[in-house]
Amino acid sequence: MNNTASASVRDEIRELKKRLGDDVYVVGHHYQCDEVIEHCDARGDSLELARMVSSIRARHIVFCGVYFMGESAALLANLSQRVYLPEPDAECFMAKTASAATAAVMMEKFAASGKKVIPVAYVNSTLALKNVVGRFGGTVCTSANAEKMVRWALERGDSVFFLPDRNLGRNVGRALGIAPEDTLVLDIRQNGEAVDINAAARAKLLVWPGSCAIHARFWLKHVNEARKAAPGCQIVVHPECSPEVVLASDVSGSTTSIIRCVRNAAAGDIIYIGTEAHLVWRLAAEAAQRGVTVKPLRLSACSCMAQVTPEKLRDTLRDIVEGSASPVRVAEEEAGGARLALQRMLDVCR
Repeated sequence: MNNTASASVRDEIRELKKRLGDDVYVVGHHYQCDEVIEHCDARGDSLELARMVSSIRARHIVFCGVYFMGESAALLANLSQRVYLPEPDAECFMAKTASAATAAVMMEKFAASGKKVIPVAYVNSTLALKNVVGRFGGTVCTSANAEKMVRWALERGDSVFFLPDRNLGRNVGRALGIAPEDTLVLDIRQNGEAVDINAAARAKLLVWPGSCAIHARFWLKHVNEARKAAPGCQIVVHPECSPEVVLASDVSGSTTSIIRCVRNAAAGDIIYIGTEAHLVWRLAAEAAQRGVTVKPLRLSACSCMAQVTPEKLRDTLRDIVEGSASPVRVAEEEAGGARLALQRMLDVCR
């Protein structure tokens, strides 16, 4: 998009928002590009955005993020509100790795073995998976509250089934004092029939073998290279990174924690960040004004988040004005358990 087109699209988005007034509210995830973020009335990580929905009064909520975020917002919105995604086909690769049907088979196997397993689904998951988790007495979590929600689950069962991110699951387990030998990454082949029930019976933490393609790109060698390039630097990573990377870093935390870490830095500090590139670039520009140097541990951008563009945001707002916009619709047969799982998280973290 050239500069003239950029200015034209920007002006039209502003005009459409002005025309809709209080009837529309645009929210965006931190991983969105600057050209989209500038039009968002609020931005946040997954937990912040989930909490935000119930306080929004606008009839139309435009969610600049991937599909599972729009689904969650639609579940939490009131009956008079509609949620829209500028790009409905923007999926999350990690979310797609976890089959709800396979997870249900595995939960039934755990129950038949006599072991009480409480499932905890990372919010980066499909509505169908959240529904299964909710039906089996579980909850969802975000990277910001994963330790709290896994602890909640441990208080209610013999073990926890964490899915779909094996890295976040193992990092949370270690933080809670669960030994590696008490953690089992499950064999999900054959639609869950291949799971070793005897090994699962001995484990405290059962983990689905999925991962985030963005954070799996950060390796131990990148940490070592950063320390060699800038001795005394601080390395801050997201807990979706591997346990090896997390252990070698100075800080591991949610997106909001990473932002807070940068904003608390002093002039002269050098910080390498292991998370999605758009957020790192935005933080680097902001920090440079205070004499803080922020660099990406490695460039790793989310192609799914990048599918949301200013043009698509403009088109969504146009459609809302014209009354032709298609809201996010959730399957009623999957809504009950998913809403229950989300509400449990919100109640615990209130």
